[in-house]
Amino acid sequence: MTPLGYVRPRIRAARASDLRHVAPIEDAGGPQFAEHFGEAVEPVLLSPATDGRHRAAEPGFLLVAVGEDDEPVGFVHVLELDGHAHLEQLSVHPTHQRRGIGAALTRAAIAEARARGFDRLSLCTYRDVPWNGPFYRSLGFAEVAEADLAPYERRLREVERDLRLDVNGVRVVMSIALG
Repeated sequence: MTPLGYVRPRIRAARASDLRHVAPIEDAGGPQFAEHFGEAVEPVLLSPATDGRHRAAEPGFLLVAVGEDDEPVGFVHVLELDGHAHLEQLSVHPTHQRRGIGAALTRAAIAEARARGFDRLSLCTYRDVPWNGPFYRSLGFAEVAEADLAPYERRLREVERDLRLDVNGVRVVMSIALG
């Protein structure tokens, strides 16, 4: 147990029984974006999350953090795109945040991507939202210059622009070397 009496969750590959928890965990974070951006929040940030079954069916992997009751409290979804690893989504239920779960999930995703032979892990995020860019920078991710984006990263940024995610702040691609 930690000094606060909290038992850290275990991180493991998602099971079929975990998949029903994935979207609700992500959806629970919507109010944080609404609070951060206020009335200017772009609606896509509040729209229903992708179903866990859909995430699990995509090329890549889905890891969950589970508590003592073996119920997921967070997840990380890494896609394989054009032979590259891309952290598509990291979510921790707000009632379990600020306990290192997001960092543990990210480190587990880095380790799994490395074990699968990838040389780097990328992600797209808000540069200045505290639980986005600054969080990932603290874990060793660095911003990728626009000129250095891989073709799949350029496509992802185009999708983000089409979804109007840039309306709420500067979006960036970040990556970490896995070698």
